[in-house]
Amino acid sequence: MLYPELFKQLEAVRWNMDTDIPWDRFDASQLSDEQARTIKMNAITEWAALPATEMFLRDNRGDSDFCGFMSVWFFEEQKHSLVMMEYLRRFRPDLLPTEAELHEVRFEFDPAPPLETLMLHFCGEVRLNHWYRRAAEWHTEPVIKAIYETLARDEARHGGAYLRYMKRALVQHGDEARLAFAKVGVLMASARRTSQPLHPTNLHVNEKLFPRDTVQSRLPDPDWLEQWLDKQIQFDASWETKVVERLLHNLSLLMGQDFTSVQALNRFRKELSVKLAAQQADATSDAA
Repeated sequence: MLYPELFKQLEAVRWNMDTDIPWDRFDASQLSDEQARTIKMNAITEWAALPATEMFLRDNRGDSDFCGFMSVWFFEEQKHSLVMMEYLRRFRPDLLPTEAELHEVRFEFDPAPPLETLMLHFCGEVRLNHWYRRAAEWHTEPVIKAIYETLARDEARHGGAYLRYMKRALVQHGDEARLAFAKVGVLMASARRTSQPLHPTNLHVNEKLFPRDTVQSRLPDPDWLEQWLDKQIQFDASWETKVVERLLHNLSLLMGQDFTSVQALNRFRKELSVKLAAQQADATSDAA
């Protein structure tokens, strides 16, 4: 089981909201209304770890090891929302999210293939690590800069934990896992070709609720994420390249391949899809 070891590793570096955040360094002159509003939207977005955890527990009912790890991931992700709300409570209480605003992003996700969902959230953690690093650079107020730096490190560790479960999946499921990871990897590394940011909170997850079936669409300001990325933290092509390179690097190590580009990963996906289709056809023929 991976959960006991991951628990110890994450417990050893867990930060304390009261003593590890430099609250006494707050400088009101360095916090604009625009910046404060983004913190509110981000706090609500992080609250969506709640429905994501409910999805993971439902779709991985047969995997108690992974579901045990969810107790750690859920705790730490909810703390991200809490520390941002604590910041607002102390320094901009007029912008503190209401319980109704938080509850709005708690809705049921449609069932999805567990392997693809695992890869999707690994990619999401890698991307969020880079978003938060950039946010720390954009903000000018010292306390919120420190908070974003802290959260970025958490997201990197979470990505590493998901990667451990992906390695285990390759042992358990072989080419089925490879195909699932390659399929989602191509999608999540192709952000430049899409009209919206690629992150789990911005993907459609409940057909009956469409178009209000993304986390971002249920925020008080549904356009916040695009504005934050494009106009505020300016997550430009150079930063997106860093995300893609990190995803391809990890997938190369994971698969024992050399994915120098998204196109190379997509070729691998196509070849693997053909291989598995042929194997399935042979199995069907033998059964007949």
